[in-house]
This record gives sequence, C-alpha cells and structure tokens, in this order.
Amino acid sequence: MGGTDSRSDTGTGDTDAGTGTGDTDAGTGTGTGSGDSRPGTAAGTGSGADPGPDGTSAPPALTTPRGRRPVVAALMLGMALAAIDGTIVSTAVPQIVGDLGGFTVFSWLFSGYLLAVTVTLPLYGKLSDTFGRKPVLIAGIVLFLIGSVLCAAAWNMAALIAFRVVQGLGGGALQGTVQTIAADLYPLRERPRIQAKLSTVWATASVAGPVAGGLLAGYADWRWIFLINLPVGAVALWLVVRHLHEPARPRPAARPRVDWAGALTVFATGTLLLTALVQGGVAWPWLSAPSLVLFGASAVLAALTVVVERRAAEPIIPGWVWRRRTIASVNLALGAMGLLMIAPTVFLPTYAQSVLGLGPIAAGFVLSVMTLSWPVSAALSDRVYNRIGFRLTAIIGMSAALLILLAFPFLPYPGEPWHPALLMLLLGAALGLFQLPLIVGVQSTVGWAERGTTTASVLFCRQVGQSIGAALFGAVANSVLAARLLDAPVTGLPDDLDAVTRALDDPGALSAAATDYLRRAVDAAVDHVYIGAAGAAALALLALITLAPRRFPVITETAAAPESAGAADRQDTPS
Repeated sequence: MGGTDSRSDTGTGDTDAGTGTGDTDAGTGTGTGSGDSRPGTAAGTGSGADPGPDGTSAPPALTTPRGRRPVVAALMLGMALAAIDGTIVSTAVPQIVGDLGGFTVFSWLFSGYLLAVTVTLPLYGKLSDTFGRKPVLIAGIVLFLIGSVLCAAAWNMAALIAFRVVQGLGGGALQGTVQTIAADLYPLRERPRIQAKLSTVWATASVAGPVAGGLLAGYADWRWIFLINLPVGAVALWLVVRHLHEPARPRPAARPRVDWAGALTVFATGTLLLTALVQGGVAWPWLSAPSLVLFGASAVLAALTVVVERRAAEPIIPGWVWRRRTIASVNLALGAMGLLMIAPTVFLPTYAQSVLGLGPIAAGFVLSVMTLSWPVSAALSDRVYNRIGFRLTAIIGMSAALLILLAFPFLPYPGEPWHPALLMLLLGAALGLFQLPLIVGVQSTVGWAERGTTTASVLFCRQVGQSIGAALFGAVANSVLAARLLDAPVTGLPDDLDAVTRALDDPGALSAAATDYLRRAVDAAVDHVYIGAAGAAALALLALITLAPRRFPVITETAAAPESAGAADRQDTPS
C-alpha cells in the first residue's frame, strides 16, 4: 500500500498471541498497533472511523455519535427495505395468485429476487471500492424503489417476476453497501453496536413482515406491500444524500476501469447455477436434461470467469479474496452457515405445522424466537472476542450450534411447541456469537479500498450456501419421505413434502392411522435435515480450524493511498 500498513492481532487475556505476522504487501507486515492492541481496536486511526482512501479519516461530523446518528438511521432503513421484502411478500401470495394467476411459477417471486441479489453482490462490492459507497448506495435505493413501483403496477405474474428481479438488483446494493458503510463509520471497538442494530432490523422484519403482508393483502390490496417501500426508501435516500459524507478522493492518475466482462460472466454463472439449484427437484428431476444442461453450462462459465478475472486489470472478484487465508476461511465458514440456516428457516415451520399441529402464525413464532437471541448475542460478542480473538469466539459459537442441531432429532414425538422454540433460542445465541465476530474480524483485516469487495464476497458465499442448502436439504427430506411412504400401512398417500404438508392441513380427509404415519414421516424427514445441518456446522468448524489464522491480522493504516491500496496480494499466517 502507499503508506505504512501494519496489522495488530494481539488480544488481551491470550498470552500466546504475541505479534501478528499476517500481511506483508508494500508496508510493514509485522508489528503491534499502538494503544489498545485488542482485536476490537484499530490502532493508529486517531478518530472514530477508519482512514479514508486518501489516508484521511472520515469527516469530523461522522466521528461523533451525533454526526453518525442520521447515517445509522439511513443504514437501518435501507437494510429494512431488503430485510422485510422477502417476508412481507410470502403471506400475500394467495391474494397475488388469485389476482394475477400463475400459480405454477409463483415461486419465482422469491427465486428471481434471490438470484438478482446474490449475483450482483460482487459487482456492487467492487464498484463501492472504486467509486465510493455513497453513489452505490444511492443507486441501490433508487433501483429498489423503481422495482417496487413496477411491482405494484404489474399486470400479470410474468411482469411481477421480472419487476422482482429489478428489486433484487437494488437489493444487492443495499445488503453489501450497508454492511460496508457500517464498518467504515465505526472503529473496531464500536462495530458490534452497529451490527447489533442491523441484526435487530432483520429480527424485526422476520416478525413484522408476515404480519404486515397479511394485513395489507387482507384489508387493503396486495399492491400496497410494494408501495409501502416508497416512504421508507425516500427517507433513507434523503438521509444518505444529506448526511453521508465520504472523505475526499484524490483524482486517480488513470480513469478507473470497470471489469464489465467479469461482471457479465459472474452474473451469468451465478444465474445458471442458482437456477439449477432452485428449480432442480421442483420444476424438473435432478438428473433430467434441464438440470444437467444448467449445471454443465455453469461449470463452463465458471471456468471462463476465472480466465476473464485473471486477465482483468481490476477484477470483480480479485484473486486475493481466496488467496488470503483469513478471507477464504470466513467465506467458507459463512457459506456453510448459510447452508445450515435452511434447516430452521425452511423446515422448522413445516415441522411445527405438520408434526406439532400448530397454525401458520404460531409456527412462525416458534422460529422467530431465534431472532430474539441472535442480536443480543451479537451485541455482547465483543466482550468475548476482545479477550480470546475472533477465530476462537466463532469456533465456540459454531460448536454450540453443532450440539444444538444434533439435539433436535432427540426431541420427543410429537412433543410440545416450547421444545423446538427453546432450541431455536439457543441456536440464535450461538449463531450470533459465530457470525458477527467473523464479519467484524474480516472487515478489520482490510483497508478502505478493499472493504467493499471483502464484505461482498462474504455475503455472496452466504447467499450461495443458502441456495445450495435449499436444494440439498429439500432432496434429503423428499428422499426420506419417499422411503417411509413405501412402507406406508395405507395406499394413496402423497409422495413428496409439499403434498404431505397439504394433506396434513386437512387431516379430516385422512384416517387417524394415516395422519399419524404422515406426521411421523415428516418428523423423520426434518430430523435428517437437522443432521445434515449439523454436518454443515462441522464444515464451518473445519474451515476455521484448518484455514483461519489463530489471530486475525487486524490492519492499522496511517497513510493509505487509494490507488495502491490492496494492489498486492497478501498471505495471512497464524501467529
């Protein structure tokens, strides 16, 4: 880098930490930071925010709580747009289908949005590092609001799906850029505070979204679930324009070059791969021609992406994202977390309704208790990682999650609703202790000019993990059900999870023996999914134990020039 770049990875309460030897690009690769050398402090910044791209700190107004409040409000509103969007639509699906038709393809209301968010994350991360966070965030909010207006005006299901993709293009900018700006605004010691607030937004959205969607669809019109985004987005946009001031950027010697070829190949690869994962086993069999063609084309495009990115001057996904052990290990660990999250978020409501016999609202509350403990655990995690380090804190959190997931198959049948609710409360606490230290830690190992790309890579891997988990665990659940139904005591029973769930919604049409058998079959299927989720937790632990350095090399910048920041590849090594 253009200035001295030292990394502090010492921690209090851990006598074997010593001096970090993490990265050695153009600056000093060894040394402890001045002042507080815990993982929660970015030594040498001198102010409440990390240095900007020209070596200066954020404007003085943003280094004080009063100066940051409007920006934090804007970030929370922007995150709320993305967080509530998925949950508020889900409860309005019957009304949407009743008005527009298209029942056979309505799942693309969610899949299309997810695809657009996921495949655009790397592009927005790179653009925010190149042109600044503010223009990318503004563009994301505007694009999301345009998509919302178009969704409200949709005249058929195909148009609504297309406009949901437009929303997703804006949602990708919101998710990645909000997390990056949060890291820019706060020094390491204070980042758990803002991350806990953002986690609270997601927790609130998971509870309020379905309620708001149901009320608007039932008592107004389903189009209002999209129009309600307009006032929220308008306030967020005004706060960003008015109060977010980035450090002055020096004029670059050469005009910044955007790797549009790489962006196109990344977008195409992600679209084909996620389409294969989302639709495989649903719209067509896994070993059918469409699945094989999509997976084959994804592999070819992935190879092409590697070639294009290696030749690009400013690649969308730089090689150092996977060459640095710290970033690579966090990418893999959070990808595994995304995979295991499918068990509670997708299959627990099915378990609560089909096995425990709860209604949709009560089943949602069984899951929502996880969102109560998650932000609390995340907010308190700094008290742990400041003493023992980011890596060990995350290992403790995921180890606890592994045990909790393994406990699920031992719940009694049919059991009481508080049994899975208690496990979800504990799981939320464990995952809060796992995710936030890794995100804060990995953001703290890079400078301003690499933080957007790093944050986007982490979120991208988590999103891909969720898509893989939905496909993998859906196949597991259906295979277990199919095996159980082969030995069913009565004939004519449904043969997949969706059909079984619909049959159990009307148990009067089944005999008592058939109903009990189906409930036990669903119980067995969900048990196997949780065992698979425990396997994903083990993969996350493996990534941290074998790849992550014992102490994250926290960066200390004194005069980082933007044009050289991150120009050299670095290799994190454990102390």
